[in-house]
Amino acid sequence: MKSIRDLYRIGRGPSSSHTMGPESAVKRVLALFPNADNFTVKLYGSLAKTGKGHQTDVAILKAFEGYNVNIIFDTKNKDIPHPNTLDFVFTNNGVEKTVRAISIGGGAVSFPEFPQEEEKEVYKEKTFSEIAELCNARKMRLSDYVFENEGEDIKLFLAEVWETMKRAIDEGLSVRGVLPGGLNIERKAQYLYNQRHIDESASTKENRIVCSYSFAVAEQNASSGIIVTAPTCGSCGVLPGALRYMQEQKNFKDDAIIRALAVGGLIGNLIKSNASISGAECGCQAEIGSACSMCAAALAELHEMGIAQIEYAAEVAMEHHLGLTCDPINGLVQIPCIERNAVAAMRAINALSLANFLTDTRKISFDMVVKTMKQTGLDMNKRYRETSEGGLAKLKV
Repeated sequence: MKSIRDLYRIGRGPSSSHTMGPESAVKRVLALFPNADNFTVKLYGSLAKTGKGHQTDVAILKAFEGYNVNIIFDTKNKDIPHPNTLDFVFTNNGVEKTVRAISIGGGAVSFPEFPQEEEKEVYKEKTFSEIAELCNARKMRLSDYVFENEGEDIKLFLAEVWETMKRAIDEGLSVRGVLPGGLNIERKAQYLYNQRHIDESASTKENRIVCSYSFAVAEQNASSGIIVTAPTCGSCGVLPGALRYMQEQKNFKDDAIIRALAVGGLIGNLIKSNASISGAECGCQAEIGSACSMCAAALAELHEMGIAQIEYAAEVAMEHHLGLTCDPINGLVQIPCIERNAVAAMRAINALSLANFLTDTRKISFDMVVKTMKQTGLDMNKRYRETSEGGLAKLKV
């Protein structure tokens, strides 16, 4: 497996695969062909069908600033290798050339014709069971396993990730108004944070505060703010919401949060390597489901649970998102996406509680549920992936 640095990407929303990926693809094409000009960018599949709502064209034009660019949303061509495929057609030294790129999820991009030098494998183990066996034999925590493989400087990287997450919460809580995109969705984070229930119990307050934090980050993402993919832009509010609340409630130090992020990243890496974190490829289970699983594992590490308990938390969090469709209304990362971030953050906390009591009774492994998620995504009708053709996305709001 590769480094968790590839999973936690700091950048601008609203979509890792629809804005961060294409923007990165533009920069790579310009680097490969510095003398090129007169670009036509053809978007296919999910990029074509939900690109307007995800501001794909805005991200591409911004990255191509100063160049002559035409963008075509091709919703007809189905002969593509991946739902997030785009072609760059341009003139290079007087000769027309076409270069294909694929936005594979989480902001990462591949170029079939120009494969980049393979990043070195950071982790030799490829499944949770392999990692657990090694760590148990060496009496090592999962976070220490990450630090050993990544190097001590990963702690500085994760500290930056955490600061960015907290900043997104603070900025999201400070803003009111309507989100861009035409749905006229009012920001709700500040309202949730400030509106104490008249007879508020501890559990009600927990729900309200965690949700306000997750709303804050997801709303920043929807407004093209700076967030951290965890593992994607569309699911960026799950981890920050739950971790910030736990830190404030139980006075966890930043060092403990960094350990939690390391384990969350490890879980996300396993999902990305053995299944998918792309909504266009496997539905929202691959985004929100993965984020919830990462968050549950991170919370379990934060509370210094054992490896089996961490696995159970991650497994149950993913298991109860199996089959979750990706159907954003008008192609925007707003309805139901923002609410799903908040619900998943609370579900991760519930998974943590279950892991505290029921780990010894479990029958399903984390590796099994990841494998199932992938197959479920491949079996899912493409209308219920990130195409805005089925489910809630058919509504006209």
